[in-house]
Amino acid sequence: MRTPLVRVVMPSIYTKDGLPVPLPSRMAVATPDTRRALLSLRAALQAAGGDLILSDLFRSYDMQLQSHNDYVTGKKSAFSPPPGGSMHEAGRGFDLDLAALRIKLSDFWDLANELGVFPIIPKPLAKASEAWHFDVRGSHALVYDYYRAGQGGNMKPYTAMAASAILAVGIRVDAFGDRQDEAFLQSGLVRLGYGLGSIDGNIGAKTHAALQAAGIPIGPVPDMVTAVEHQLQTKFPIEFEPPELMVIDRRNVRQVA
Repeated sequence: MRTPLVRVVMPSIYTKDGLPVPLPSRMAVATPDTRRALLSLRAALQAAGGDLILSDLFRSYDMQLQSHNDYVTGKKSAFSPPPGGSMHEAGRGFDLDLAALRIKLSDFWDLANELGVFPIIPKPLAKASEAWHFDVRGSHALVYDYYRAGQGGNMKPYTAMAASAILAVGIRVDAFGDRQDEAFLQSGLVRLGYGLGSIDGNIGAKTHAALQAAGIPIGPVPDMVTAVEHQLQTKFPIEFEPPELMVIDRRNVRQVA
């Protein structure tokens, strides 16, 4: 199975009739490891007198497209990539209310790092654009490192990581056209530690060599995908489904209400 998306209840910056309300359900979706990180962060902040209050978490394809268009037209100043390039689309990126932390941003960075949560900016400057955005990269950090090392060349490292994470939850990435499963297969192999050049959905000699190195017979794409998924679940179990959580059907993820 692909990495599931699960419901997560978090406080939000939004209000109704003057009272705070939880993060709207269309955004309140995350991968299991992201959910764990959010709840752990919130508990730690509450112990320090603050709280983790979100303005954004999951974005569907259409929500990401709207956010990107708002940036392009100047309705919002913070950069927002087109669909296929944001960790929000994978249920792994979130935006928070900095004022609610009640601790220094640098201290929050240290706390977040211990839980596998990473900022998107290089220094903890609260006035910087995107100071509020954090990611739970999980095993997709390996794709980031792979591209940063120059082993893939068709995308920037962050975009490659986001594309890998989006494919992992079974959501379309337009850049790969009708080769969604093939691109997932390649990104999975990279996460497992095998080199194959760029993740582009084109299955050639390098991908065949990586499959063979992983002990996966060359055959129909669905069979190879299943084998890679099995290895990913074994290597990164924290990223997969806890039985007690409600799992979102990825086929209807654009219509999460």
